[in-house]
Amino acid sequence: MALDSESRWRLVRMKRAKGELGETNAEPVIRKATEADLTSMVEIYNYYIQNSVVTFDMDVMALADWAEKFRWITELGLPFIVAQSPSGQIIGFAYVAPWRQKAAFKRTVEDSIYLRPAAIGKRVGTRLLQELLDQAKVAGVKEVVAVISDKGAESSIALHERFGFKHQGHLGKVGFKFGRWLGTVLMQKSL
Repeated sequence: MALDSESRWRLVRMKRAKGELGETNAEPVIRKATEADLTSMVEIYNYYIQNSVVTFDMDVMALADWAEKFRWITELGLPFIVAQSPSGQIIGFAYVAPWRQKAAFKRTVEDSIYLRPAAIGKRVGTRLLQELLDQAKVAGVKEVVAVISDKGAESSIALHERFGFKHQGHLGKVGFKFGRWLGTVLMQKSL
């Protein structure tokens, strides 16, 4: 079952009240991701595949898929970072990847940020995006594109707006997941 933004928040509040979310109040450390973090990243991402429309992936991804993606992105010299709680748990991750494969797009990337449900509303996404943009600029990136689901990702749109991303367009009904058509909001920021 897909959860929209409001339902996700309700679920998070319920789990917090029951104490099921573990440590969430301490400041996380934002650091470069390592291969040892991949298992946690797969777990976080697969949650969103199975429970939301914030990603248009429909089949859970294997660790090998993420290992290949991680190596490809880091070999390109692009940032791939994680948020780690003081207890050592990975509570979120972010990376930029090439926007398109053609050579002329070399300095344009797409950003991705995913958080454990327990980290939502704790400014972890804000800290990840700030560090991601800082590192992307150092890596020579000139343009960052955000492709965000037009349903159930309102908090992601608001986060990008706070960082100065501008709306560049809307593509309606370009994806079909959980029995409904979905579109994408396109946003862009110059570094």
